[in-house]
Amino acid sequence: SRQVLTTGKLGLRAMAAAAGRRAFAGGGPRIGETGKFEGDFKVQKDAPYMKKRLEVWERLFKQHQKKLESSPSKKIQIELPDGTVKEGTAFKTTPMDIATGISKGLANAVVVAKLIYKEPVASLKQCVAADMDDEPEVAEPEGGEESVLWDLTRPLEGSCRMELLKFDHPQGQDVFWHSSAHILGQAMERQFGCHLTIGPALESGFYYDGFFGPKNLGQEDFDAIEKQAAEICKEQQPFERCIISKDEALELFSDNPFKVQLITNKVPDGALTSCYRCGPLIDLCRGPHIPNTGRAKAFAVTKNSGAYWLGDQKLDSLQRIYAISFPSTDLMKDYKKFQEEAAKRDHRNIGKQQELFMLHATASPGSCFWFPLGARIYNRLVELMRNEYRLRGFSEVITPNMYTSSLFQTSGHWQNYRDDMYSLDIEKQEWMLKPMNCPGHYLMFDARVRSYKELPLRFADFGVLHRNEASGALSGLTRVRRFQQDDAHIFARPDQIKNEVLSALEFLSWTYKLFGFEATFALSTRPKKALGSKEIWDFAETQLRAALDEFGKEWSLNPGDGAFYGPKIDIRLMDAMKRKFQCGTVQLDFVGPIRFNLQYRKEGAEEVQEGDAKAEAQQAAADWQGAVEKDDKGNVIWREGRLKAGFERPVIIHRAILGSVERMSAILMEHFAGKFPLWLSPKQIMVVPVGDKFNAYAQWVERQLMLHGYYADSDTSGKTLNKKVREAQLAAWNYVAVVGDKEVADLTVNIRERDVEKPLGTFSLAAFIQLLDKQAMPSSQPFRVFEAFEGRVPESAGPASGAAAPAAASKAAAAPASRGMAPAAAAPAAGVASLQQRKQVPKKFAGIVVEDDVEAFLENHPYVKGFKPSQQDAELYSTLRGSNIPETPHLRRWFEHMESFTRMERESWPAA
Repeated sequence: SRQVLTTGKLGLRAMAAAAGRRAFAGGGPRIGETGKFEGDFKVQKDAPYMKKRLEVWERLFKQHQKKLESSPSKKIQIELPDGTVKEGTAFKTTPMDIATGISKGLANAVVVAKLIYKEPVASLKQCVAADMDDEPEVAEPEGGEESVLWDLTRPLEGSCRMELLKFDHPQGQDVFWHSSAHILGQAMERQFGCHLTIGPALESGFYYDGFFGPKNLGQEDFDAIEKQAAEICKEQQPFERCIISKDEALELFSDNPFKVQLITNKVPDGALTSCYRCGPLIDLCRGPHIPNTGRAKAFAVTKNSGAYWLGDQKLDSLQRIYAISFPSTDLMKDYKKFQEEAAKRDHRNIGKQQELFMLHATASPGSCFWFPLGARIYNRLVELMRNEYRLRGFSEVITPNMYTSSLFQTSGHWQNYRDDMYSLDIEKQEWMLKPMNCPGHYLMFDARVRSYKELPLRFADFGVLHRNEASGALSGLTRVRRFQQDDAHIFARPDQIKNEVLSALEFLSWTYKLFGFEATFALSTRPKKALGSKEIWDFAETQLRAALDEFGKEWSLNPGDGAFYGPKIDIRLMDAMKRKFQCGTVQLDFVGPIRFNLQYRKEGAEEVQEGDAKAEAQQAAADWQGAVEKDDKGNVIWREGRLKAGFERPVIIHRAILGSVERMSAILMEHFAGKFPLWLSPKQIMVVPVGDKFNAYAQWVERQLMLHGYYADSDTSGKTLNKKVREAQLAAWNYVAVVGDKEVADLTVNIRERDVEKPLGTFSLAAFIQLLDKQAMPSSQPFRVFEAFEGRVPESAGPASGAAAPAAASKAAAAPASRGMAPAAAAPAAGVASLQQRKQVPKKFAGIVVEDDVEAFLENHPYVKGFKPSQQDAELYSTLRGSNIPETPHLRRWFEHMESFTRMERESWPAA
């Protein structure tokens, strides 16, 4: 619930708060009091500052090398993943030496080394990163061992375990693209003399932001940058690493006020930081990097966009250039093919072609206008979740869209994320549109005294949310300002955490499987800046680990990546294009209950009369000294509440599966390429009359389908039949129902299925609707079906009196021809009920003659969990198994239940 709002904001916000400080070193350009660039800037190739910076580097690098050479050398052992141990010398042997000793091919393919040192190494925590990357240099995997990524050309400093990572490893890709960002930055500097700011690696590629003054880059400029980058790659420039002091860093980057501001605000006085050089480019960087620029065999600029320094619209405008690189030209070809397919699937194109939604650049940027067809998709997703909520014990609530700012002062969002929230002045009081649902749910929990018996309490909400995203960050439906979430908050006792998390994971897995997504799971643990005791965190993490282990899916660890208020499970889905998205989340929260003083009466605590409770509370409050939070003016905006005797605080589980419904809609549009499964499709059946005289029947069929809950339309235009059918297929209708003389006479339809070459054949309307019903809204458990009680179920009410007999069409006629079923033309003659299963009756089934309806026999049959098969069941199952039988509702359920028994169980059935 909070995750999307908080991601990546704290570091930028702290920097932006300091942006008003003067940031300069020497007499060059600077960041002035307003936080903006001051001084001269000229677009030019090979700007003079590059030569000046290089001269300073040469001096500093020689000093650094001299220190390394004086480091004490000793024999070390390097253990490889296969158990092989290589001998080496500290401060002399490099990972590249080990790779070359194994094979030349490995040395050419490896990108970076991953080390776990077996002894203390002082340099691991020697530097403070000044490149806007707040991630620690070392990561702590399970077992408490610190792993670190290491340059291939950097000498090892002690005995270690080492893994050599190639480009196909996620961390290898990250290092490769991070290094390629330096190539891009160098090309930008050489071509335009711009001032570089930050340039991180992304999940696919990288970008670099640059200050170009008043110049606006165009396609010719991007081509020139790409050409420069290709030359840099050919030059095979080595990456060199240097450790320098804060003062030395300020001298080195004295002509780039943006780098000076990073150094000034991020590196403490007296601390060290690291920087890298490739060719004439020198940049602040935590590293590591590829050995040289020649490793990038293919390089392409992909797009550009505007940006703001530190993400603040009040500061300087920058230009962001995106690019991609690969270690082979074949990978670049594959990437471009992938991009072509991705462009076809782009949800913005699909939305326009199918008239699903629109975005208005001036009337309401970042807010979606859903057309009728798009609203159908949106509502079906919400309906899917609502149905599951009923099955899974969630209670949907409705909360206000805006609150006074005091609520968000209590939650802490006002203090940290005020700029990301929309505020209004109402009667001289500050109100805010809610960016998340949780504070409202906390108020509802606190509306009365809660008992431990009520927990877990599961609130779900589809309330409208607003977040003030920067205009440059808006992107289709994937990044919007107005959206809804399938948001839920579970108030639980500590002993319920594991089961509730396990249920949430199962719910999420079922939903993603329904869409055809693959999912990966990662446990994010206690960060450096965390609220709550270590004991609470350890307990919570243990609960999450236990839930993940019992869940049975493979999971990974993200050490130190939890939210400040609790650990979380990050779930990333993978779509048909193998792209990864984070939509779902399961987060534990200890802070919310404290800030809102949420509590419940624990087991064994006696109920106290209201008057006595107030007196007791007043007496205890007089002695209570909780935490206090004040605003900039010294006003108290939050005071910690006292936990009453006999009460405990709940743990809150923030849970989302779809995440933003807008974003999930975009992902599904691209995942299905605009061809949705029937239950989700906004265009389910197009009825096509072969001529004008059949228009009335076509419209009647359309209405009957609507009455049965399906989206249908009829094409009564004057176009030819072939054109109507072709247009319906191109428009991605799931089914096309053609009607003419024969169909009018028999009250039938001739069906074509999307992406199936041959027509399915002629169906009665009842049979066609039966086919549609099998693809209707899914649920994890069927509705309107009795569950068993101690092996027994209530008797069925049976068909309503006077109900029309089903049309003469079997499941065989309703199934696609590709499944090997007989078409409708081969169905039983009129007057013979299609529900009758006409088989040669075996001896033990003599009580049901040929004319009897098997469905009638099975209607009151207890073929549910706990039912033990009889001789008649065994006989009928043996007769029907392997036959191409019509599949009617009761028969299908009975047969599927019989199929669920194991072979050994079947052998124990009574002999026929």
